[in-house]
Amino acid sequence: MSKVIEKIPAKGQLQPGEVALVGSGPGDPELLTIKVLRFIEQAEVAIYDRLVSDEIMALLPADCEKYYVGKEQAKHCVPQDGINKMLAEQALLGKRVLRLKGGDPFVFGRGGEEAEHLLEQGINCHIASGVTAASACTTYAGIPLTHRGVAQGCTFITGHLQNDGQLNLPWTSLAAGGQTVVFYMGINSLPTISKELVAHGRSADTPAALIRNGTRENQETYRGTLGSLQELVEKHNIKPPTLIVIGEVVNQFDSKNVGTLGYLKADECAKIVKAS
Repeated sequence: MSKVIEKIPAKGQLQPGEVALVGSGPGDPELLTIKVLRFIEQAEVAIYDRLVSDEIMALLPADCEKYYVGKEQAKHCVPQDGINKMLAEQALLGKRVLRLKGGDPFVFGRGGEEAEHLLEQGINCHIASGVTAASACTTYAGIPLTHRGVAQGCTFITGHLQNDGQLNLPWTSLAAGGQTVVFYMGINSLPTISKELVAHGRSADTPAALIRNGTRENQETYRGTLGSLQELVEKHNIKPPTLIVIGEVVNQFDSKNVGTLGYLKADECAKIVKAS
């Protein structure tokens, strides 16, 4: 542990028989909070998700037991009930248990469900926030979620299809201008998203972007419009994990200014796009 971290008093220690529900962010280990890093170093058992990066997994103690419970679209190696049961079982064995999630545990992470189950079993749990993908990935792509005079708010919403194949969302409010809308888990439902937003008043020419593998060395950012997103997906064979970002802020900075992973280059030949 670095000397800087050692100088910050720990406000919570993971005790035997307790569970820490923590968010590891979208992949870059430099985005880990100090609290999350402390819990990682204390873990005796780690139950981890698909989107936890290899670099973060490498921070776990060498003798830590690791159990993979990752989920993909229509493919859950361990159902949520099984994850809940596993967390409780390991804690009841007196282990220091780490539930390691991508992003933030309380933003589309089912951390609330897991906390409820643990408390019902009489098991104490710690909650430690992680940087959620919508914030980190857009920042690394040079896209401000809000910008004065352009976007006064932002909405994070899941584009995950229901079991019946439907996507029932508040389309009218999502189509309103003056905001940035970020869809998680929306690649497979992108045709519906684009169709419904346009049908409810959002222009097909609204700037939009797809960010794949956000904050990682292999991050890819594709800029277009709401009406052209599906074409981008097909042309570049874009797969999850990919965020969909819709709003005028997507073009706030000229692409010549945007380097990699949150680096904005002050190129005198590059034009900064001003709001009209």
